[in-house]
Amino acid sequence: MRSTGDGRVPGGAFPLRGGNLARVAPDDSGGGSAPDTTGEQIGYRGPTACAATGITYRQLDYWARTGLVEPSVRPAYGSGTQRLYGFRDVVVLKIVKRLLDTGVSLQNIRTAVQHLRSVGPSELARMTLMSDGATVYECTSPDEVVELLQGGQGIFGIAVGVVWRDVESALSQMHGERVDTGETLVGHNPADELARRRNRAV
Repeated sequence: MRSTGDGRVPGGAFPLRGGNLARVAPDDSGGGSAPDTTGEQIGYRGPTACAATGITYRQLDYWARTGLVEPSVRPAYGSGTQRLYGFRDVVVLKIVKRLLDTGVSLQNIRTAVQHLRSVGPSELARMTLMSDGATVYECTSPDEVVELLQGGQGIFGIAVGVVWRDVESALSQMHGERVDTGETLVGHNPADELARRRNRAV
């Protein structure tokens, strides 16, 4: 269990301050693996990312310019260029919106975003973020969620795997763009591209 903000979680989790993560070995038991997304090959333009996450284009632009959530596929290189966000970027955008909506400070959200970007897809999909409105805690097992609730720290939770599937469903109805060719993919689902790649490899 990891946290942003001050205070120590019952059971030994340490706070995360200034971008330094005091790691506690995650519980790797149970839980399925996350889908292997194709963020390197498929990008989503700003309006698509906004539609999939429920944020405004002004928020998206501000977060990119301030480095909160930058597009990992292609940044904007001045006028005339379009940012391209990867699938995982869009998942992080939706999580940021939920944290902001519940009153978590921008500083703690920034620290949480750094951590979300540092973990692998499998760990990300099993993660649950809990918050009391000030501190954000990462839970990697149901026992840790219960421990937080019993200790009074957790008021709301975000199951990252659920957000992942919501974003995947939303993007499947929207346009994606192949990074290598610039081809527009109508109603693209990241899992479809993965299936095609696996079929070609057989």
